[in-house]
Amino acid sequence: MRTLPPHLENLHVPLAIFDLDNTLLAGDSDYLWGRFLAERGVVDGDAYERENKRFYEEYKAGDLDIMEFLAFSLKPLAENDPQQLEALRAEFVETVIRPIVPTASRTLLEHHRRQGDELLIITATNRFVTEPIAELLDVPWLIATDPERKGERFTGRVAGTPCFRKGKVERLTTWLRETGHHLAGSHFYSDSHNDFPLLEMVETPVAVDPDDTLRDHAEMKGWPILSLRGERIAVLQGRWPTVGT
Repeated sequence: MRTLPPHLENLHVPLAIFDLDNTLLAGDSDYLWGRFLAERGVVDGDAYERENKRFYEEYKAGDLDIMEFLAFSLKPLAENDPQQLEALRAEFVETVIRPIVPTASRTLLEHHRRQGDELLIITATNRFVTEPIAELLDVPWLIATDPERKGERFTGRVAGTPCFRKGKVERLTTWLRETGHHLAGSHFYSDSHNDFPLLEMVETPVAVDPDDTLRDHAEMKGWPILSLRGERIAVLQGRWPTVGT
């Protein structure tokens, strides 16, 4: 991923910020990674799948205890050899993630590249899972929940603030300060009501295949509503974007 070069100080380029799961992807990479590990026998299949589903339902309902979930989801990273995990991750990205990248998502990303915007993915899913997905999508900046490491191995704990709800605002604010970017002209695309804090912070919030709570809120606020689940971008409310629709 991109690191901060000196010439980025005080840079003034509009940001196009994207949630990842169920926004740019037609699925949830965190949940799918858990299923993949269960299918490969890395974790106890039935028990892990039950907990994985429970946490996913709690997330959708807005009731997720992020620290409880991370203790669960980061445990396999601590319990397995890093080289084995990297091989599994490469297979996961190719066989599970690549097929759920809609053409419309790539169209939207390319629209912002042509506009000259700086692209950034911000996601609650941990960096180990999402870093190669950002590379697959050719998005240079990634803010994600960071698993703690000691030496070459993961500890199963979180390093710093989880990138979830208000944590996304905290992590983005830190990133803005460190890179010299700002939110003038910014867009943020998300599917989830869990992202209300950040959606309310940017200049142009955009609901993408939103859950019911976010859809109702976006309709009330007059925010653009898009669907990226097909070959083309479907504009369900508003007029953004005007390219590739």
